[in-house]
Amino acid sequence: MKILIQGGRIVDPASGMDAVGDVAIAAGRIVALGKAPADFSAARTVNAKGLIVAPGLVDLCARLREPGYEHEGMLESELAAAVAGGVTSLVCPPDTDPVLDEPGLVEMLKYRAEKLHQSRVFPLGALTKGLAGESLTEMAELTESGCVGFGQAEVPLANTQVLQRALQYAATFGYTAWLRPQELHLGKGMAASGALATRLGLSGVPVAAETIALHTIFELMRATSARVHLCRISSAAGVALLRAAKAEGLAVTADVSINSLHLTDNDIGYFDSRARLTPVLRQQRDRDALQAALLDGTIDALVSDHNPVEADAKNLPFGEAEAGATGLELLLSLALKWGQQHNASVSDTLSRITSKPSQVLESSLGTLASSVGRLNVGGAADICIFDPAAEWSVTSDALRSQGKHTPFAHDMSGSLMPARVKMTVVNGQIAFDGLN
Repeated sequence: MKILIQGGRIVDPASGMDAVGDVAIAAGRIVALGKAPADFSAARTVNAKGLIVAPGLVDLCARLREPGYEHEGMLESELAAAVAGGVTSLVCPPDTDPVLDEPGLVEMLKYRAEKLHQSRVFPLGALTKGLAGESLTEMAELTESGCVGFGQAEVPLANTQVLQRALQYAATFGYTAWLRPQELHLGKGMAASGALATRLGLSGVPVAAETIALHTIFELMRATSARVHLCRISSAAGVALLRAAKAEGLAVTADVSINSLHLTDNDIGYFDSRARLTPVLRQQRDRDALQAALLDGTIDALVSDHNPVEADAKNLPFGEAEAGATGLELLLSLALKWGQQHNASVSDTLSRITSKPSQVLESSLGTLASSVGRLNVGGAADICIFDPAAEWSVTSDALRSQGKHTPFAHDMSGSLMPARVKMTVVNGQIAFDGLN
């Protein structure tokens, strides 16, 4: 299908392009940027005047809840939420049921996702079989089936020797280990250790749960020369260790969730289970450090940490509720909100959800490396068109995800979200159309 996007403000952080112009698409590829060829005949012309035309968003952490948790979300609903949020590429963790520890399971997931013709899905394989932390998976076979890296999701590795062997193996073959730094025994609480957790009588998760894990990971990286992506850093102390590791030259990247970037433990309020999240929300000094680290590049990417939870599992007392929140449809708005707060340019802001997360994936993308998170003539046409002046309320009706719970819900936050996605194009096909 030939598509002509006319008169939009084209913003591509990877190339530095920021200019009003046209984008011409044919056979799934971008054939022109800036000015369409005179003989280009489009089957669909999109008037993008007043809108921003950007690369499709890249989300490094989104649970699709399938297989195994279809009562909380299905590929159809969650990929529909992704394209409604402008997300054209996403990474899903391996903690499905069954766990993504065999090539057949990964191939089935990718096949199901591709049949829907919506966002590109890049699975993470399990680092250990069943995420049990005892024996390593067949990483080579999982890579051949489509895995872009290997992790433990929310299951910390108690056995440091197993982690060392995993990093040695990954380093040997050039794979990336995706690890959320949390010490097994200290990380079992429900809220960040501090005055609020004490006052509410909630078991606490100390910052040491993150820093101890980070010290271990960095020591093993020095010993193995492995490449590691740190998932959802949550504390100021963790940021300081990450900054030192990068200055040292370790091959480490990191992301932060929209929840930790904008919220604090005070947002728990009177035991509001919508703020029951993993990682736990920490204090204001931690949130401020995370925002500054994303701004200066210490943290590479912003993620939705999309984890839809069914109503029956969320509408419970705080201590019994399931952790998680929907986020795919909020990623763009909350990135722009952060950018506005720090006077960052639109291009600089968008880089945290387009080109920079694509760089984390670059070694695993093969021929897609030049297309994901960027606009290139000849590259795949993955595009997000949004209205930067629009505002919207986060309500159940406004969300396409099967999970309706988020701490950014309008009745909880009281604020409007900036910007609204108007169209999402994936591989040259319109996957979401909010213009009609």
